[in-house]
Amino acid sequence: MPLRPKRPRPDLRPSWRQYQQGLKKSKTLSGLIAKGIHICVTLSLVVVAIYTTVGFLTDTSCSRPVHIQKQARQSDPRKPLLDKGELRLVIAKQTLINSDLKSLYVDLHNRRYRVETTLDPQLQDRLTEQMDRVNSRYIGIVVMDPMSGRVLAMAGYDKTDPTANPCVSSRYPAASIFKIVTAAAAVEKCGFQPSTPLTFNGFKHTLYKSQLKNQTNRYTNHISFKDAFAQSVNPVFGKIGAQKLGKSVLSQYAQRLGFQHPINFEIAVEVSHFDINDEPYRWAEIASGFNRQTTLSPLHGAMLAAMVLNGGQMVEPTLVDRVVDEDGTLIYKSSPAVLQSAVSPDTATVLADLMQRTISRGTARKTFRNQKRDKVLRKLVLGGKTGTIYNTNHDARIDWFVGFAKEKQGDERLAVSVVVAHEEYIGTRAGEYAKLAFKTYFKNVFAKETSSAEGDHS
Repeated sequence: MPLRPKRPRPDLRPSWRQYQQGLKKSKTLSGLIAKGIHICVTLSLVVVAIYTTVGFLTDTSCSRPVHIQKQARQSDPRKPLLDKGELRLVIAKQTLINSDLKSLYVDLHNRRYRVETTLDPQLQDRLTEQMDRVNSRYIGIVVMDPMSGRVLAMAGYDKTDPTANPCVSSRYPAASIFKIVTAAAAVEKCGFQPSTPLTFNGFKHTLYKSQLKNQTNRYTNHISFKDAFAQSVNPVFGKIGAQKLGKSVLSQYAQRLGFQHPINFEIAVEVSHFDINDEPYRWAEIASGFNRQTTLSPLHGAMLAAMVLNGGQMVEPTLVDRVVDEDGTLIYKSSPAVLQSAVSPDTATVLADLMQRTISRGTARKTFRNQKRDKVLRKLVLGGKTGTIYNTNHDARIDWFVGFAKEKQGDERLAVSVVVAHEEYIGTRAGEYAKLAFKTYFKNVFAKETSSAEGDHS
């Protein structure tokens, strides 16, 4: 919303009678002078009206003081002064990545504003201190409350640019994380269920054109849909994309799940890229994640994980709870915002089942193999999707984990998205950071629940 009520634009058109009179006057020298003055005044009023209407929106330096706009909204004091887009301008120069501050102060035009963040300082500190900066080119970790969209941690590292924020960058190929999109489309458009039987020939993690043929011989592998997802079998998802879904359905579900759409966040976020053509093999590449053109930001990855826990609804992320000025007046307050129902609740349930299979029997099983013996993890239901692919120059290996955790007995839930670009040696993997986030967060949750229970019995 604009920061100042729009002024009514003056009616600059003369009436018909005035117009006829003007024609007569224009025949005289004085009439010509009067007409010239009228035109100058008219142009001045137009310029003022345009500046008043859009001046602030084009002022990316946020040069107009917030406290001036406060006076313009005194007619409705209950209405906060800023919306999220305007707040983005206020905090644009603040470095919130790796910050452990619950609140910070912003000085703007000789006034001070307190920005109260959504961050969990203990979780943020734990993730930041454990980042492997030796073997990694990039690290981006986003932890989100899936119900409210509140970002609890945003930790990152960029060896090439220490001032960059990898968490909001979409430079990373989405790899097999896109199988979440393909699986959702297969469930809704083709009626797939976790037990749906499928076949493939060749290796699991290759994608040759010959693997897209419908052939059954003694070398054919038989696999269920949930195991194909959990083990990230490229030929299966390639065939689904090329033979079952096609260009239009893949495009539809990519957009429904946030690709090619801007994310309304307090920090500028790069759009996750999706591009498709009329070539069926290209459909297979996209559906399986076997390409480098489909890209994803860690923040968007966390939104996908949250969607699965939210019954298919995409929730808008937020990093700021509220902003007050030095007089204690509330000028911004966040509230949960559901973007859209990307998939049905039944589809979200199937996706959760597939992602849980990834933890128990799939590509993430080694990372979480000690779940049943861990004091924290054994109390949780875990789900996830991994993805790996080399970058274009083949000098960095992109490693993804997008997943969730929820209490077996309780309501707490968590969505996590991690990307790591390993260099010459493989350091700490994305799944390890996700596991660290789950354990750190829920250890505190269980401690609070125990303390509360003890207080109730005393």
